[in-house]
Order: sequence, then C-alpha cells, then structure tokens
Amino acid sequence: MAWKTADGIGGIEVLEVFGNDLTVVNAARVSFAKESTEFTDRDAGLIKYLAKHKHNSPFFHPQIRLRVKMPIFVAREWFRHTIGFSRNEVSRRYVDTIPELWIPQPDELRARDPKAKQGSKEEPVPAAESIVAEIRESSARTLAQYSSLLERGVAPEIARSVLPQGMYTEFIETASLAAYARLWELRTDPGAQREIQAYAHALEVLLKPHFPVAWAALTATATATAPA
Repeated sequence: MAWKTADGIGGIEVLEVFGNDLTVVNAARVSFAKESTEFTDRDAGLIKYLAKHKHNSPFFHPQIRLRVKMPIFVAREWFRHTIGFSRNEVSRRYVDTIPELWIPQPDELRARDPKAKQGSKEEPVPAAESIVAEIRESSARTLAQYSSLLERGVAPEIARSVLPQGMYTEFIETASLAAYARLWELRTDPGAQREIQAYAHALEVLLKPHFPVAWAALTATATATAPA
C-alpha cells in the first residue's frame, strides 16, 4: 500500500506491518494472564479505555516499516521524532545518481506571515509563476554543477555539498503504532508546515486499515485534547 505526493516523486510505502488491534489487546491483557483469540466488542472497548486514559505501552507493540521519500527540508522536521523510531537513509557518500528535486507549484509559494516567528500565510506571493520558473532554472544549474563535479573526479561526499534542501531523500523507517499516532497528532496540527502535514495525513490513510480500532482511539484522544 502506498501514497504519492502531487508531483509523483515523494511518497510513503508500507513495507511490513507487525500486529493488529488484537496485538494491542493482548499486550494489555497479559497483566491478568489472559489472552483473546478473536477480536470482540469488549476488546474494542478496552482499546478505547487504554487510549483515553493514556495507558500507552500496549500501543508500542505493533510495528510498521515504511519506505519514505520526501524533500530534505521536510525530512529534517520528520526526523525530530525519535522516540520509538529507527531509520536508515540513502547516503550520498555512496550514491552519485542525479537526485530528484522538489519544485514548488505557484500556489505553494506562500507568503511569510509577519505575525508568526515561523510559518506562512495561505496566500501565495505576487508573481509566483515567474518565481517558480527561477527556482526551476536554479535547480537545473545546481544539478549540472553536481554532475560536473563528479565528472571531474570530485568525491560524491564532497560534491553533494552543492545540492539544495529541496532534494528528495529516501529512508526506511520502523516505528510503533504509538509513535506514528504521536507524529500524526503533532504534524497535522494547523501550525505545522503544510508540506509535512501532507505526509502526516497520509499516515492515517495507510495505517488505519491495519489498526482500525486502535488508530481511531489514539487519534480521537489526540483530537479531544488539542487546544481550541
């Protein structure tokens, strides 16, 4: 199962899933030396109780492994989530293929919000189309320079220094259901950057089918406790 960004380059692919809603239930029931073999309405009630009262440890047992491709400026925000996550990223010390770059669409060139230390307004800047053309031209020059450095014998670990933060990076990531629910909560907040919000919303599309009750319970709790 996979999700792609609008440009068709970035995305998230589900590689492996360990566990399901019953995994959460049995992680909790082991405290009483009990185990469920079939998921029932009573088990659903237990999951909702666990999430509501922040009994989080059972939600760490299910694990999900993803392949993620996103621009570096998005990845560096994503990587701030560390608890419960393991990652291995493509290294441009060893890879010297021509990278793919994120080029914003005109409506993605949001204006700076003078009322916020970080962030942007929904309105694009004036002359957005011509600015996008400049970005596209600059990106092409950067890729040409990178290729030229490699052709002249410069080591990939040095040549990569000219590449922009809009370059796509790719990584394998494994994390618990609890960890992804926490990331979802923080990165779908309206104050999060729009580009990372898109990836966070994709988590729900990809993970909810595997954990319909647990995901709904965890995200409902997050929504209920979010500031107005």
